[in-house]
Amino acid sequence: MSAPSLHDWLMSERPSSRRQAALGRAYAGWLTFVHNRLALLGLGIVVALIVIALLAPWIVPYSPYEGDLLTTRLLPPSAAHWLGTDDQGRDILSRIVQGSRITLFVVTLVAVLAAPIGLLVGTVAGYAGGWLGALLMRVTDIFLAFPKLILALAFVAALGPGIENAVIAIAITSWPPYARMARAETLAIAQADYIAAVRLVGASPARIVLRHIMPLCLPSVIVRVTLDMAGIILTAAGLGFLGLGAQPPMPEWGAMIANGRQYVLDQWWVAAAPGAAIFLVSLAFNLLGDGLRDALDPKAVS
Repeated sequence: MSAPSLHDWLMSERPSSRRQAALGRAYAGWLTFVHNRLALLGLGIVVALIVIALLAPWIVPYSPYEGDLLTTRLLPPSAAHWLGTDDQGRDILSRIVQGSRITLFVVTLVAVLAAPIGLLVGTVAGYAGGWLGALLMRVTDIFLAFPKLILALAFVAALGPGIENAVIAIAITSWPPYARMARAETLAIAQADYIAAVRLVGASPARIVLRHIMPLCLPSVIVRVTLDMAGIILTAAGLGFLGLGAQPPMPEWGAMIANGRQYVLDQWWVAAAPGAAIFLVSLAFNLLGDGLRDALDPKAVS
């Protein structure tokens, strides 16, 4: 099939199958996405982060865990050490590259844990209503009443410091916004004629929620998760900065900034390099989220 005919098939206003309709929606969303150059830039940075994280053990120029206190301590950026070295003589670029694995690990696990919980709670609350919906939303409101970082600090303090406990704490504090958004969409979707038709043919409430309502709420949740990635990264970095996240000698970006704060005036690169990495990746996720919002959310206004 030639490219023009494939385009016409995907963009057909009268698809002949559910597969054609789904592919057509995905293709239309991609066309909208690629016209946003900032979103493409964000996608490129995120893809680069993934590639770097996957290949980190093989591309780091020096050991991210060991340095030479006698010859390489607090060296400024140079041809040998592009981002300089820290107070232990370790190459900062190598530590940032290795630390990208921790950042990717955190954002991936938080998204995998928090988004499904929020989506399930929100859709059940919106469709069930009554005392069950009220109970679920009051629990959601309790979590939303506390600042995310403060609540994460409380959970990490209870669970103990460590990257795994930090991921659990961030996930516990991240699901309520997804639940509120999913509930709002479910209240509108549940009144649609096709939901009434599905109910009339005997579909159970669980089937209606899982098979018909959740898929319609999923695009908005994906957009919100992408936009929240920057906040997740900053929360993880904040926990690491306070010593409650990844523990030394792991090259977590927030912990690297905490280690370099005492040298910020004279050896500025020790804290500036991981700070720039956090800024760049957070910006990339925000740009990507804006592009996905335009491509996936038909109600979004540019």
